[in-house]
Amino acid sequence: MYLVAPAPARQAGLLGRHFLKVSDFSSGELAAVLRLARFLKARPSAEQRALLRGRTVALLFEKPSLRTRVSFEVAAAQLGAETLFAHGSEFMVGARESPEDAARVLSRYVDAVVVRTHEHEPLERFAAAATVPVLNGLSAQAHPCQALADVLTVAERFGEIAGLRIAYLGDARNNVAASLAEAAVMLGATVHFGCPPSHRPSESFLEQLTHLGRVSDGSARAFSNPVRAVRGVDAVYTDVWTSMGEERYRELNEALLRPYAVTEELMAYAAPHAIFLHCLPAHRGEEVSADVIDSPRSAVFDQAENRMHAQKALLVSLLTECKGFPV
Repeated sequence: MYLVAPAPARQAGLLGRHFLKVSDFSSGELAAVLRLARFLKARPSAEQRALLRGRTVALLFEKPSLRTRVSFEVAAAQLGAETLFAHGSEFMVGARESPEDAARVLSRYVDAVVVRTHEHEPLERFAAAATVPVLNGLSAQAHPCQALADVLTVAERFGEIAGLRIAYLGDARNNVAASLAEAAVMLGATVHFGCPPSHRPSESFLEQLTHLGRVSDGSARAFSNPVRAVRGVDAVYTDVWTSMGEERYRELNEALLRPYAVTEELMAYAAPHAIFLHCLPAHRGEEVSADVIDSPRSAVFDQAENRMHAQKALLVSLLTECKGFPV
């Protein structure tokens, strides 16, 4: 028996909204999407094929991807929607035409647009002109879909996010760190950034995290000492030291971030039950040792799978009224 597709209603919940950064949602809305993700994950995909039947999701990727593209394509297919994919020279936000013109045209063709791009500002202009939901599949400023999968994975392991401590080691200024921290503090966790001063989040962003965590008692701190950052935490997270497009900084980053590599020795300072997280792809022997990422404490492949489940919940939330779902 198929789940019944909720009827559209433009004023309900998250229907019709954009998702460009985690803080576009309230803490309650974020928690609701996670509840829906767990609900959908627990049910056979065959029951979900009517939820988005007849819908089309455009995937517009300026930057290459494995997990983001495949997870969105499979998520949409299992919900009954179709996808179309454009990359590189086929779509460049603001290059061949203005972001506004591209958004207005695509809004006439499709029901939602996922954009994986470079700069965040053209994406904001694109979304402002679009009349269908726009989802950020990655930009220089944010990676909110990854953060949904991250907190979904942590919630599965520990039951809830509130009260947990999560350490992020390495380049604490990057988009993955920013989105993870937003999601974690909004759900009541404490985030420890372990990084050198050169890769520390800005004071304005730390203040923003304090504001976002006020309702749920979430908070964030930055430590220059990696041991202090991971001591007693419930999860240790890292990412590659050099993001796509910043290869010119590779040698400098490797020199500055080497003390923040996640090894078995560093993991020993975390809580005995602590898990290891990484958004992938990983460079074994650089930001993380092989014995950590391949150990029983590693949840990285659960994270990768949860991209699909979190994005299912996101698509259903933005494209339907969600009646009958635990949101």
